[in-house]
Amino acid sequence: MPLMETLVKPVALKTKLCAERVDMVFHRDTKTTEVLNDINLEVSDGEFVCLLGPSGCGKSTLLSIMAGFLTPTSGHIRIDGEVVRGPDPRRIFVFQERGVFPWLTVEGNIGFGLFRLPRPEREQRIAYYVKMVGLQGFEKTYPPELSGGMKQRLEVARALAVNPDMLFLDEPFGALDSITRLIMRGELLRIWEAERKTIIFVTHDIDEAVQLADRVVVMSARPASVQQIVSIDIPHPRDISSPRYLELRDGIFKQIGLAHRV
Repeated sequence: MPLMETLVKPVALKTKLCAERVDMVFHRDTKTTEVLNDINLEVSDGEFVCLLGPSGCGKSTLLSIMAGFLTPTSGHIRIDGEVVRGPDPRRIFVFQERGVFPWLTVEGNIGFGLFRLPRPEREQRIAYYVKMVGLQGFEKTYPPELSGGMKQRLEVARALAVNPDMLFLDEPFGALDSITRLIMRGELLRIWEAERKTIIFVTHDIDEAVQLADRVVVMSARPASVQQIVSIDIPHPRDISSPRYLELRDGIFKQIGLAHRV
């Protein structure tokens, strides 16, 4: 089975997001910086896609364009066939820096976007997501009293509670220690398999991408273009010592010009 594929979406799945000839150039004073160059990509409904590339290549910029926070210099993003012209409450962005509100409890954070719901429905939804992310017993706890991993689970719960169509995650586990990162990857996969939201996840960690994604979009150095798209044809949970896992991971290392060394 070939390691790499061209820009082909999974068969028989509805296209959720389509990036068409996206360029991004920043102008500051007299300096011009070309960040993205001719990005073309399709993401299917319910798919978990990782954007992978070297630090500073433009992954987060592309994610911000997809979420509507930035307008591309040329080209466009379509979601459900409509051009993205700004942020949308149906699509939630989980930032690189943790964004939980320290002055609100766990319950308060999860319920923050649910103020329009009747109180019984709001309380039911809060309880559901508290349980889903394993924070039972911490409902009245404030974020400064939580561990890093618990705060990250809280942010994911808050994002899911508003029932978004899509989740955009920008290196959400980057500040965590290696053991907590492994735990959080498993937690995120468990939640994704239960909810089946479309997820686009930015990372520069090859192991993280291969452990999580249906497909890994390998981006070049800036100005970033899509070098290759790798289908990860291994069921979850993934055995990180299996020959196929190692083949896919090491193939990506070679693709970006690095030989993997233990």
